[in-house]
Amino acid sequence: MDEIVNRVQQSGLISMDLADFKPTKALVELDISEQLWQGLVLKEKDFRAWVKDTDWSVYSNKAVYVHCSVDAIIPTWAYMLVGSRLQDHEADFVIGSKKDLEKQLILDRIQSEPLDNYVDGRIIIKGCADIADPAYAMTELVKHLQPVAKSIMYGEPCSTVPVYKQK
Repeated sequence: MDEIVNRVQQSGLISMDLADFKPTKALVELDISEQLWQGLVLKEKDFRAWVKDTDWSVYSNKAVYVHCSVDAIIPTWAYMLVGSRLQDHEADFVIGSKKDLEKQLILDRIQSEPLDNYVDGRIIIKGCADIADPAYAMTELVKHLQPVAKSIMYGEPCSTVPVYKQK
């Protein structure tokens, strides 16, 4: 009986799964609307007191999205104060939505991926992953890999769509 040969493995194709770039940290919301005076205005003295009295250690090593859920004008310095405290506790954070945070974490993971293993590689990016914005992630991955890759394709090894080929 003939041995079954894995021709995909022998082809030298490098398969990448977007799921590998999915954030692993806990995503935490920080809504500063609760600090508004009468739900309308941010008072500097009260806000600074809240910043000082808050136990920021609960955000240590977490991913935090900071936003205001009500329609209010929040001065930039307020977000800066919150960001400074989160930075002190090594939290990843964005000012924006949960989706903004997920996209930033995915981008950080992509940009930290060493390119050594992909030089002159024939890369296939798998498309089925449960992440915040797959089109964004795939585009960022192409941007990261294209300078070193021989070719980039989308799909599965048995059925790919060419995206880039080195000239």
